[in-house]
Amino acid sequence: MSYATRILQALSGLFRSSGGQRPASVPQGPSGRGDVPGRGGEGATVEVAPPPAGALRITYDPSLDGDPDAGEIVWTWVPYTENDGRGKDRPVLVIGRDGEDRVFAVRLTSRSHDGDRDFLSLGTGPWDTQGRASWVDIEQLYSVHRDGMRREASALDLDRFTRVAKALSDRYGWPVGR
Repeated sequence: MSYATRILQALSGLFRSSGGQRPASVPQGPSGRGDVPGRGGEGATVEVAPPPAGALRITYDPSLDGDPDAGEIVWTWVPYTENDGRGKDRPVLVIGRDGEDRVFAVRLTSRSHDGDRDFLSLGTGPWDTQGRASWVDIEQLYSVHRDGMRREASALDLDRFTRVAKALSDRYGWPVGR
């Protein structure tokens, strides 16, 4: 563990609420211990370094069948950038396969990022029950295990998916296709 990570963990401990309660942004599983899909173990959602050009094929093949498929927006627990054990349950857009049991995904946010080159506006959709506009982060990539998915939210329409795929292909050199 790096020195900076230890300092961040120590500081975050100072700001925790009393009673050992977790922050509201960390969903709780049935046991109350935070054992939510995607949070830990083999099924953990993890941030990964973008593979080199040509090593990831962006595909569109949504099938609302209970498994995360390319073109779908699914909900999973996503670690914060600090990788200090904290994170948030959030929607991610699946963009391709990462082996037998995993998929590559990019995260969505409802915080406005107009004009930010690392975010692409998606507008509104059924993945956000509050009807808020969403942006997709094309800079951070995640590997989501099929057991780490909490639920399928919706399939993104092909036009918006194509815009995301083009932005990712332009940035990383990943081919688009089946």
